[in-house]
Amino acid sequence: MDFSHSPKVTALRERLLAFVDEHIAPNDHLHHAQQAAMTDRWQPVPITEALKPKAREAGLWNLFLPESGHGAGLTNLEYAPLAEIMGRYPWASEVFNCSAPDTGNMETLERYGTEEHKERWLKPLLAGEIRSCFAMTEPDVASSDATNIQTRIARDGDHYVINGRKWWSSGAGDPRCAIFIVMGKTDPDAEKHRQQSMILVPRDTPGVTIKRMLPVFGFDDAPHGHAEILFEDVRVPVGNILLGEGRGFEIAQGRLGPGRIHHCMRAIGLAERALEMMCRRSLERRPFGKPLADQGVIIDRIAQSRILIDQCRLLTLHAAWRMDTVGNKVARTEIAEIKVAAPDMACQVIDWAIQAHGAAGVTEDFELAYMYKIARTLRIVDGPDEVHKFQLGRMELNKYRAPRNARPGESV
Repeated sequence: MDFSHSPKVTALRERLLAFVDEHIAPNDHLHHAQQAAMTDRWQPVPITEALKPKAREAGLWNLFLPESGHGAGLTNLEYAPLAEIMGRYPWASEVFNCSAPDTGNMETLERYGTEEHKERWLKPLLAGEIRSCFAMTEPDVASSDATNIQTRIARDGDHYVINGRKWWSSGAGDPRCAIFIVMGKTDPDAEKHRQQSMILVPRDTPGVTIKRMLPVFGFDDAPHGHAEILFEDVRVPVGNILLGEGRGFEIAQGRLGPGRIHHCMRAIGLAERALEMMCRRSLERRPFGKPLADQGVIIDRIAQSRILIDQCRLLTLHAAWRMDTVGNKVARTEIAEIKVAAPDMACQVIDWAIQAHGAAGVTEDFELAYMYKIARTLRIVDGPDEVHKFQLGRMELNKYRAPRNARPGESV
């Protein structure tokens, strides 16, 4: 395994770092100030929109999309260091058209959509002209098991009729959100993993009602947001189904693999920034007559943070390499490992950074509270820790239940 950057990635990384240093970092406080001053928080933030043309001109647009002709054509391994840089600032990914759920939705349309789907929805998403929403989780069932999904997608002639209730539907609050990818059941009597389908629902379709936006630890994530949505007799053409009936679980697995590792890449960037903030604060503050950085507990936490971040970076790169070389399905062990490890690491490093800032750390002045919210939420989204650990444990035990060629400790 060679995780050194190719000349192509090295060049992109240098350009991205320069862009972040020139345009993102200096405007971080402006971004928050503009958002706080807006009378309608559910509108695009001006500085974000102003920087998007600059990112396109710099060739830093749609970096996430592999081998499609629409983006940089990077592998997962090549994209990792770039996603980490963007992850340092929670609002930065949108500047480069690399933010969730649009990234996952664009990959879904690219892989599973028809030419008509791509022309109508993928093309404007790639151009940053519209945004999108992914609606899978439901309030009335344990959605950590996607086979529990109850939203009904029933065939009626040339249309499908959708009835159900979703929540934590990311992206629905944005006024530019034009398309939902909705997961529901087309055949409740089919085999367990063939009951579900995914279908495209334009936001302005009659019967679609956004009931409320759901804050996370008091943060509303405007103008992006997470919505509870009611679908009542929503009719869309039969052609809006993705791949065909019964393929929803398959699509979900294909979509969530890259999405999970993208979250981990960004979490590493977030943790790096928290560590930087912890170090600077420790050198500036002088409790009891000497710098905070001279306190043994602080030195220990800084050292531990360095170790934890580097461990997770290597684990992420390994998972990305496996995805590129053997495919997402075979690399499910490595994806599950990093999905558990990276958010947990980020939570710990950010928590230590908050502690180093004292009371200031829990205010909005230093953004650490918001950063912790992001990291803590990642332990639930795209599958909670417990589900990934359960799967990992079973896969590990399976190595010893039947004869196999690989030695204990090797990936299968």
